[in-house]
Amino acid sequence: MWLNLTPSRRLLSLRWSLIQYRNITLENTTRKAAVDKVLSAFRTICGKDNVSLGEAIREQHGKDESVHRCRPPDVVVFPRCVEEVSALAKVCHDHNLPIIPFGTGTGLEGGVGAVKGGVCFSLRNMDQILDLHPEDFDVTVEPGVTRKALNAYLRDTGLWFPVDPGADASLCGMAATSASGTNAVRYGTMRENVMNLEVVLSNGTVIHTAGKGRRPRKTSAGYNLTNLFVGSEGTLGIITKTTLRLYGVPEAMVSAVCSFPSVQAAVDSTVQILQTGVPIARIEFLDDVMIDACNKFSSLSYPVTPTLFLEFHGSERSLEEQVSTAEEITQSNEGSDFQWARDAETRNRLWKARHDAWYAAQALRPGCKAYSTDVCVPLSQLPQIIVETKKDLLESRLTGPIAGHVGDGNFHCLMVVDPNDPDELHQVHLFTERLARRALAMDGTCTGEHGVGLGKRALLCEEVGPLAIQVMQGLKDSLDPRNLMNPGKILQRGEL
Repeated sequence: MWLNLTPSRRLLSLRWSLIQYRNITLENTTRKAAVDKVLSAFRTICGKDNVSLGEAIREQHGKDESVHRCRPPDVVVFPRCVEEVSALAKVCHDHNLPIIPFGTGTGLEGGVGAVKGGVCFSLRNMDQILDLHPEDFDVTVEPGVTRKALNAYLRDTGLWFPVDPGADASLCGMAATSASGTNAVRYGTMRENVMNLEVVLSNGTVIHTAGKGRRPRKTSAGYNLTNLFVGSEGTLGIITKTTLRLYGVPEAMVSAVCSFPSVQAAVDSTVQILQTGVPIARIEFLDDVMIDACNKFSSLSYPVTPTLFLEFHGSERSLEEQVSTAEEITQSNEGSDFQWARDAETRNRLWKARHDAWYAAQALRPGCKAYSTDVCVPLSQLPQIIVETKKDLLESRLTGPIAGHVGDGNFHCLMVVDPNDPDELHQVHLFTERLARRALAMDGTCTGEHGVGLGKRALLCEEVGPLAIQVMQGLKDSLDPRNLMNPGKILQRGEL
């Protein structure tokens, strides 16, 4: 590309690069000087043991589970309460220091990378379950509380929180990315299950999106600030408490596995089961490559063909009807007889194998990295997009086993790539762009549950259009006028 430019354009490009380099160097020098000034204030607020400049700690907080490279912050702080978060944010605001919230680091889109340096707020010390109201089916938790920790706490109450992204993620982090997972087809995503949020804005102001302490099952009072912050990925504020809906533990649960002769048959069965109104709790699709990887990684022995993992929740009597209807539909699509997992141990082993699909895919090519696509389409488009994507993978000669929450129209290609092979990286990039645009052409989205982060910012513009981006940027500028909250994620300044 450089050689194709005219001499005058080469000179202009070189000058622009030098200006950018000089500006970045000046910005880094200014920021590091500001960090040096505020360290004593940070230590006064949260104690010297809760402020870290160590390289290992900073690198740990500069990356998640994604393929994006580590972008360590300049300093990591470990606040213990919302008052400390607010005080620390005020100091950062006064010195124009970027703020990057950090939960458990299980994200998949580079959302915790400190692309402009700054201060990482690691929220692991705020791990209290504050208000449980069993009779009202709700609970309020701090950001250090994970999904598994909450369900362990609820074990003797007859309640549970069903949103299950696979990883033992922070519940406030799950709210920040609008996470979902295998149970979303029955219980919804985080967007449907968050009732209220406590949020610290970039200047240290503390707000409650539905009013302090309020937890009604529904409301039509004013703008929906709660859902504004759900999915905001730390770009609007730091979530320090979330109030969540809880559900009664089902009387009975049963899981099943069913194999199919083709992708089309498996996905057609999914659509038909949902169309008949079966209140299925989970219905997960794995293609032949993925089920083979899971067999090897988790010591299973399922047929190496397109496969559905299903789970039914309810009373013993209702399960009989659900299972009968589902079996009838799968058999009409040439599905195998159901292989049952009735007891808790067998059922947990089955779903652990599904959740370990990420690691099973990586094990196909030891030493390689995995990247997960995340498109979601209307259910009627699901058979076509999976069939076309499978064809694209074969023609591109890429390793990308498919697994997905097909009950929501959401599926993932777990792309296994050699990070040291530039040509393969380029081919994977082109494939993921084609897949995302294929989903957009079918009235879908480029991300169903992972978020935008760093990698999908351009696709977001294509998905919602320039006017919606302008509105988003206006909201960002109103709540965070100095662009301190997790800068560089979701929106890119200047793309308008």
